[in-house]
Amino acid sequence: MRTLVVVGHGMVGHRLVEALRAGDSDNSWRVVVLAEEPRPAYDRVALTSYVDGWDAGTLTLAGSGYPGDDNVELRLDDPVARIDREARTVTTAAGFTQPYDALVLATGSRPFVPPVPGHDLPGCFVYRTIEDLDAIHEAVERANAIKRGRAAAMVVGGGLLGLEAAKALRDMGLSPHVVEMAPRLMPIQVDEGGGSLLRKLVTGLDLTVHTGTSAERIERDGGRLLTRLTNGTELDLDLVVFSAGVRPRDELARDCGLDVGERGGILVDSSCRTSDPAIYAVGECAAVEGRCYGLVAPGYSMAEIVAARLLGKDGVFPGADMSTKLKLMGVDVASFGDAHATAEDALEVVLADAVSGYYKKLVVSSEGTLLGGVLVGDASAYNLLRPLLGRALPAEPAAMLAPEGGGGGVGVDALPDEAQVCSCNGVSKGAITEAIRSQGCDNVAAIKGCTKAGTTCGSCVPMLSKLLDLCGVAQSKAVCEHFEHSRQELFEIVKATRITTFGELIAKHGNGSGCAICKPVVASILATIGTTSGDGGHILDGEQATLQDTNDHFLANMQKNGTYSVIPRLAGGEITPEKLIVIGEVAKEFGLYTKITGGQRIDMFGATVDQLPRIWRRLVDAGFESGHAYGKALRTVKSCVGSTWCRYGVQDSVGMAVELELRYRGLRAPHKIKAGVSGCARECAEARGKDFGVIATEKGWNLYVGGNGGTMPRHADLLVSDVDSESLIRYIDRFLMFYVRTADRLQRTAPWIEEMEGGLDHLREVIVDDSLGICEELDAAMVKHVENYADEWRGVLEDPEKLARFTSFVNAPGTPDPTISFKVEREQKVPVLLGVPEVVSR
Repeated sequence: MRTLVVVGHGMVGHRLVEALRAGDSDNSWRVVVLAEEPRPAYDRVALTSYVDGWDAGTLTLAGSGYPGDDNVELRLDDPVARIDREARTVTTAAGFTQPYDALVLATGSRPFVPPVPGHDLPGCFVYRTIEDLDAIHEAVERANAIKRGRAAAMVVGGGLLGLEAAKALRDMGLSPHVVEMAPRLMPIQVDEGGGSLLRKLVTGLDLTVHTGTSAERIERDGGRLLTRLTNGTELDLDLVVFSAGVRPRDELARDCGLDVGERGGILVDSSCRTSDPAIYAVGECAAVEGRCYGLVAPGYSMAEIVAARLLGKDGVFPGADMSTKLKLMGVDVASFGDAHATAEDALEVVLADAVSGYYKKLVVSSEGTLLGGVLVGDASAYNLLRPLLGRALPAEPAAMLAPEGGGGGVGVDALPDEAQVCSCNGVSKGAITEAIRSQGCDNVAAIKGCTKAGTTCGSCVPMLSKLLDLCGVAQSKAVCEHFEHSRQELFEIVKATRITTFGELIAKHGNGSGCAICKPVVASILATIGTTSGDGGHILDGEQATLQDTNDHFLANMQKNGTYSVIPRLAGGEITPEKLIVIGEVAKEFGLYTKITGGQRIDMFGATVDQLPRIWRRLVDAGFESGHAYGKALRTVKSCVGSTWCRYGVQDSVGMAVELELRYRGLRAPHKIKAGVSGCARECAEARGKDFGVIATEKGWNLYVGGNGGTMPRHADLLVSDVDSESLIRYIDRFLMFYVRTADRLQRTAPWIEEMEGGLDHLREVIVDDSLGICEELDAAMVKHVENYADEWRGVLEDPEKLARFTSFVNAPGTPDPTISFKVEREQKVPVLLGVPEVVSR
């Protein structure tokens, strides 16, 4: 077995290991990965999102720890210090020496710091890694504590990376200055017109922009940084962040005598091989035939080429698609092809509307071939336009840009098979349609798993659904074999016919006797319509009880050892000392394991079925109610302490969180719902990681929707901004009721919005502008729900028939379950299911 050493474990290095292991069916290669950073590969493209929750785990790339793969060894936090090409070994800073048969340099890039006098003073930072953001965050907190107010910050660099850094600072509660030497923001990606609108849009988002100037010097003035710009402006700052571009990390290559480019970068040929046949370079450190690429998509392409070469296959670098589509502080920006119309015969077609907030430009040849484009404020046409690069447009350019034209009538059928649908992973339309037709991929998830399309930035996911339609694949919405209807259709049927039982519904609109899929779905629909119409009862009444899954049947979450958890509601995380004492007493009396969760609740684990009513009785008598942790319903509304206690808070986040949680408690939905309310832009409640999140502003509230759920963790998008409390609650009412009525079974809010025709814009039209004329009905339904709410635990305690369900053994009520025993772990008693091998926790 040969040994491959990979130096660097970023996104590209990880893709290389994945590609090699996937293709190495003979296990001919052992891989040793030597990483400089202390953690496995993470999504550096989404680095700014780290600010939302300060949880590095949400950025970790799937499988980057290589669990269970004996052919991959990962050594973290120990960078390579030297390469001995003659001996074919690498030596790390800690003195570890590893021989290699082949070596791949995936060392990435380092931030470029302009030689500004004072750039190395305390308080000056770069923006590249999680550790950089941690250091910036610490400096912001320290400066805020000293000032008792918001720190002042400047970002040097107004390109893509600079605006990402500015967004991170803004999410920390600052109003940063952005300094860009060029006459406009993002000068590489957008033209003058696009840059002008972009400046207008981001200035409205609490940024101060300085273009056509640069930092002249930075001086220490007491505990502050006095910064002078070349245009004479002086800024009194607490910190400066340099985010003005990157330079390839080619030091190891230089030191061992490999060829490097005139402007840096490890010179490689079209197969990504360096001047040493045993050494390759990929990603931002590599200069393919003299050119470095700073995007992840070309790096992925290089990684797969090297993997193919190592496995004895052909592969050459095909060139790079430098197209970019991103959302900066809620502003869509896209650039592709010859965006600046540099070609000799380039013609520009521009459609701009500063009032509506969009700028769209296509660059075409005199023969009508699409050469490039710029989209700012509205990039919805990007997915169809970018694959048409180098081809004749199927419609007039102006018609394709016009909003009412819907892309000029152009659909996915107009794309040639070789057009790239997923530029991140280099997946063509033909590859996707082949997967659909020949490999049985009949849904978006299957396409992702088979082709990797849509698994990186996700912007091409809507195209995958359209390709399924194009291939004639009927994307069935049927709940199961017993109902040919979708969940949304069943909801409307029940609502219109006022059917109140599963038996009647399946007799009239289904077939058979039902199953474990459709019964809980119908149970949820009946519960939702019951509370929003006033016709509903307890979920354990009569036939309803037989429809519930295990958790709903016992109003508690079953754990893996057969016991149950009890989680009372703590609205907004607020609790009195008296109630806190009751929880402690109950946990102690029944020997329950207790844990405070990220949702600001206290979980009690280890209750048996027969103990549940007795536990509930103690809690209900003390003023608690069910927290619905077991149901597809609202779970929690997390909050910070807001203006009540925090000196940075601008609104009462606790009061708002309590009001929202009590308003929406018990609302049955297609999936669980989580929410958060932050009292300022510092975002301590992590509201943008929730299904709906509220962030206070000095003018009111911003409402974000569609976070947390989906195929991977996702941040919520801004729906409305600076609204008063009454409007905020009205929009949340409508959002939740629209979601409850139209989402598919077990569909979280994120994929619901993603798959919605028109996406977030359509959702805004429905619940803000009332485009469907249903807002009055949605409002009324939520009012009914609030009026009809009843605690489900109390409902059981007050009904002897329901109480009878809660016995471990019908013929011996009160007898302990003999299959459960306990052990002590971290000073708490933890149940262990007898006969099941114990899993050792690490």
